[in-house]
Amino acid sequence: MEHSPAITQALSDVGPRLQRLRTARGMTLAALSEATGISTSTLSRLESGQRRPSLELLLPISQAHQVPLDDLVGAPEVGDPRVRIKPRQVYGSTVFPLTHGAGPIQAYKMILPTTRSTPEARTHEGYEWLYVLSGRLRLVLGDKDLLLDPGEAAEFDTRLPHWFGSTGKAPVEVLSLFGRQGERMHVRAKPRPRDDNS
Repeated sequence: MEHSPAITQALSDVGPRLQRLRTARGMTLAALSEATGISTSTLSRLESGQRRPSLELLLPISQAHQVPLDDLVGAPEVGDPRVRIKPRQVYGSTVFPLTHGAGPIQAYKMILPTTRSTPEARTHEGYEWLYVLSGRLRLVLGDKDLLLDPGEAAEFDTRLPHWFGSTGKAPVEVLSLFGRQGERMHVRAKPRPRDDNS
């Protein structure tokens, strides 16, 4: 099978990379053989480039060293990992949609201008979670008038009369998670129980 020059180079680099990784961990070929079930002669030929790397050989080695398989083969990145987000203007605010496609929860980054400072409460179906990135957010929720600083969050049922914006002194940058049908976020991490003896 013919490989591209990049793949051929990546394959030839596997052996030296495996040897460097093993010696950096102070591990002998015999110890690695015992940990992986691969003979020392096969491991030696693999490191010297006399044996072609295969998934059957590399998987146990990656487990023994506790490193991702990509680290062993030096896999080149595929595609462009950058996501280009197109902002929209909504009621004078700049909104960056962070979720693509339909789903029960939608995520947004919002920049609320200084001029968005006059409360205009409204209601609609849904549930919202806000996290302040920068600036100071004013949140009017029912009969409550709250100020949130960077690092603070709020969550609420949007059927309550609500409004959020700037205090009128500076713009505010927030992350918003919104569920149209009232879906609440599901937090999977539970707090650790407190040890009253500590």
